[in-house]
Amino acid sequence: MLVLSPTDSCQTMVPKMSFDLTFECVLDLRCTVAESPVYDDRRNCLFFVDIGKGVLHRADLIGAGHIAWTFDHGACCVGLAHSGRLVLAQRDRVVLFDPERGTIAKEIASIETARPDTRLNDGKVGPDGAFWVGTMHEAADRQLVASLYRVSSKGAVERKVGDVICSNGLAWNADGSILFHSDSRGLWIDRWQFDSKTGTISGRRRLAVLDEASGRPDGAATDVAGNYWSAGVSAGVLNRFSPEGRLIQAHPYPVSAPTMPCFAGPDLKTLFVASLRPVGTNVQSRDGGIFAARSPVAGAAVHRFDDRAF
Repeated sequence: MLVLSPTDSCQTMVPKMSFDLTFECVLDLRCTVAESPVYDDRRNCLFFVDIGKGVLHRADLIGAGHIAWTFDHGACCVGLAHSGRLVLAQRDRVVLFDPERGTIAKEIASIETARPDTRLNDGKVGPDGAFWVGTMHEAADRQLVASLYRVSSKGAVERKVGDVICSNGLAWNADGSILFHSDSRGLWIDRWQFDSKTGTISGRRRLAVLDEASGRPDGAATDVAGNYWSAGVSAGVLNRFSPEGRLIQAHPYPVSAPTMPCFAGPDLKTLFVASLRPVGTNVQSRDGGIFAARSPVAGAAVHRFDDRAF
């Protein structure tokens, strides 16, 4: 059960640049790799996946509702669709999933099916109504063979960025004019100018370069002030960058490996952060759980996939 704290009474106040976050474990599932949390405002619930187990989870923010679905073809990331269905990336394909019926409604696209050494990884719905999803190289000697793709509302697949090891960190600023993207093995974060009508990206700029100690840039989210919140999966921190790439604050996280944040709740001020469970973790540890904290700044609203063609 995920429980929201009462709405802050000072929503209109501008938060200080530096502030503390108090995290608590709200869902102790011990996931192998909990990832891709996304808030569904219509259902007032959180969807997320456990990549290691091929499971999609739904957890209500208020109440005791928790449902899980397991897929033979995997569950790598998830987004919302206008119809109420979900757009779900599996190992090498993107499908529409109906959470009310618990069934896959339609396969939308196939991606890198001829490459058994890659799989789909991080993905989100963009302001253009398309699903943006990247691949990662799974081999021990990770190479620059992964890419970032745009999957249109009609199922057309377009390769947008290449020469990536592990595509990650997708997020857009509040007005949809900037796309953030990271390589969690190349250890960089980039920003692009984004055309929300056409899905065109331009003006690539390196936002930040990190290392293991400061936190490999995993999944991410943005707030209404344009700041970029990046899960520092190797350092146990949530790094908050300004839109220009300045590290504003590294927020300590309760367990070793945060994977992705998302803002949730009616005011988008509850920050949920997923985590993974490293091999050999102490049995008492809550690594692999979902943790939550109240934020003084609201998150940017997420977008929905235009599935009217399906």
